Amino acid sequence: MYWLRIAGGALLAIAPLAAAAAEEPALKDFSGHWAAIAGVIVFCLAYVLVIAEESIHLRKSKPVMVAAGIIWTIVALLYAASGDTHSAELAVRNNLLEFAELFLFLLAAMTYINTMEERGVFDVLRAWLVSQGFSLRTIFWLTGALAFVISPVADNLTTALLMATVATAVAGSNTRFVTVACINIVVAANAGGAFSPFGDITTLMVWQKGLVHFMDFFHLLVPSLVNWLVPAALMSVVISKDRPAALEDRAQLKQGAWVVTGLFLLTIVMAVGAHNFLHLPPVLGMMSGLGLLKMFGYYLKLQSHKGHDPGAGALGVETYDGNGQQHKPREEFNIFRKLARAEWDTLMFFYGVILCVGGLGTLGYLGLISGLMYDGLGATGANILVGLLSAIIDNIPVMFAVLSMQPHMDTGQWLLVTLTAGVGGSLLSVGSAAGVAVMGQARGVYTFFAHLKWSWAIALGYVASIWVHFLVNGRFFTVS
Repeated sequence: MYWLRIAGGALLAIAPLAAAAAEEPALKDFSGHWAAIAGVIVFCLAYVLVIAEESIHLRKSKPVMVAAGIIWTIVALLYAASGDTHSAELAVRNNLLEFAELFLFLLAAMTYINTMEERGVFDVLRAWLVSQGFSLRTIFWLTGALAFVISPVADNLTTALLMATVATAVAGSNTRFVTVACINIVVAANAGGAFSPFGDITTLMVWQKGLVHFMDFFHLLVPSLVNWLVPAALMSVVISKDRPAALEDRAQLKQGAWVVTGLFLLTIVMAVGAHNFLHLPPVLGMMSGLGLLKMFGYYLKLQSHKGHDPGAGALGVETYDGNGQQHKPREEFNIFRKLARAEWDTLMFFYGVILCVGGLGTLGYLGLISGLMYDGLGATGANILVGLLSAIIDNIPVMFAVLSMQPHMDTGQWLLVTLTAGVGGSLLSVGSAAGVAVMGQARGVYTFFAHLKWSWAIALGYVASIWVHFLVNGRFFTVS
């Protein structure tokens, strides 16, 4: 699409930001100024609109993008009034560079997930699950386990939606099972994403900052597993062992499905290799992998023109066989359609959040909050609080704020805040993208209050996971 090419060209303009990033701006504290306080109010109002997205049907990216523009205008005016016309520019360029890396990384990952979905990889998995005639309790544990296993590679939102579809299809009119199964899936998807650099945006940001080594994230596997298993075991008691009738659900992999899956795994390896061995940003490996996918997409496009499927019509033309059976027109594979299907609202939301939080930090508020949290409560208390805040506020701005504060912490504490920010959102249905998405899919069945009834069990899992982290990863903590 033409507009997508323009957007890609615009990103090239960000290249000079790398040079500017080497120069640190001289930050000042304007936190007591009325204009800076107005900036905080603007951000709070924008976030109220974000939280109310489901009710007012206003895309979450719109208010934060407007707020980012207002906040940085305030930043520029206050710094200029103090005689500094250079620091605000350096600060915003540093923030734009961080967004550019995150944007391109996620764009590549989303394109791969969309392509795998279009090739039928997830449909085949769903069809197998609903056609086996498993008992409700087995489906409860299977969907949770698969959500935990898949989300470290795919995003937790896609994983949760896939598994929720299975639970809803199998249960039929059994709303009690659907409710508890959806809660289990959301908790499992969030927990699974917490121990992988690719499983959640928060873990990705920590890894890209170089604060935790790639392999060290996997030390969170056991705490994350405990975070899911504790509430799952408690909820499973109310699940019956009834065996609903197996459903007829057929799905077929399209040509190249396994190749695309293999390329995705290769792309992850390249991203890790770029970061660990070449000491380059991991986004370089992801974009190289996206290039490989586009090259394979060209092969699929040629194959679609050849028309290997004798039952399919010509490109864009409906046909009928001798029995009058209608065949859908064969579609040409187009990789740019997969790029266009990326979560653009989410990507633009990240832009707004990063710029808003960065602007408030430039005004001195992150330093103020860091003193209150990390100096007042200590690293452990502050990091546990981060998880609780993630249940109310999206974990992206919370984690970005922590990264911007750069509190002095050892690896054990950075792993702790990664864990709590990843799993804390499970405490409320609106605390994570997975929860919000599943609420939309199982509308009227899986609701905020239905989730709230089991928040006590999820809270037990939250506390247990933190305790297990200190127990099994004690060597990462520096004894003061």
